Amino acid sequence: MRTSMALTLALLLGGCATQADRAAEQQREVDEMIAVYGPACQKLGYQADTEQWRDCILKMDTKNAIERWRTAPTTTTCFGHRGFFNCSTF
Repeated sequence: MRTSMALTLALLLGGCATQADRAAEQQREVDEMIAVYGPACQKLGYQADTEQWRDCILKMDTKNAIERWRTAPTTTTCFGHRGFFNCSTF
């Protein structure tokens, strides 16, 4: 939840942000991923600050993001008449 709010805020302020602001935001996101997934990857047996550990963190974050997207609420709108419908899902 916190990550999605941060990303939304970053997108809203993205046009006003300087290169240094965007780099700082990206660094905060990376630090948050390390704080959240780093201990779990160490418990899985990966040595901290190695390529495999970083890969584990990225995979766990990606899996979590996909799960959030997959379970997000959707809306389906259909219009037309009997025998012909055009439906869109968002």
